[in-house]
Amino acid sequence: MDLKQIIEANKEHVKKIIRLVSGESNEDLEQEVYLKVWKNADKYQERGNLKSWIGTIARNVSKDYLKSSAKKHEKLLDEDDTALDVVKDNKETPELKVIRNDRQERITKAVNRLKPKFREVIIYCEVYGYTYEECAKKLKCPVGTIKSRLYNAKKQLAVDLEDLL
Repeated sequence: MDLKQIIEANKEHVKKIIRLVSGESNEDLEQEVYLKVWKNADKYQERGNLKSWIGTIARNVSKDYLKSSAKKHEKLLDEDDTALDVVKDNKETPELKVIRNDRQERITKAVNRLKPKFREVIIYCEVYGYTYEECAKKLKCPVGTIKSRLYNAKKQLAVDLEDLL
């Protein structure tokens, strides 16, 4: 496994997942993903898709980052009322991060409530960034079916998450 080739082949995929989960671009998280890929390369089994494996690592790293970030902010707020003065990024307050985390959690729960055939299409096309054709090949069904399932999944999500839109 040549790490340089892996990074080049998965760069945009990893960036997209980090941005989707954490709501921001973060080069430190990207580096952490590739470090974990390198450290755990011996654990990767050829049975699965390398892109999916790296995507899982990127999601987990991003989720861990959000958890640790939220805990840091909670601790600061609990210490005293002047904790907000310590926050470095004035653009995003702890309140906004909590709102973003809550929003992300609601979206994830709504996706998980979808019928399995809708959920898998949403994940492949919207999270992994597969084209309709790639998704159809992966799921062994026509492109029209993928488009229909994606439309219905988005329609259901729009209903479930109406207050977020």
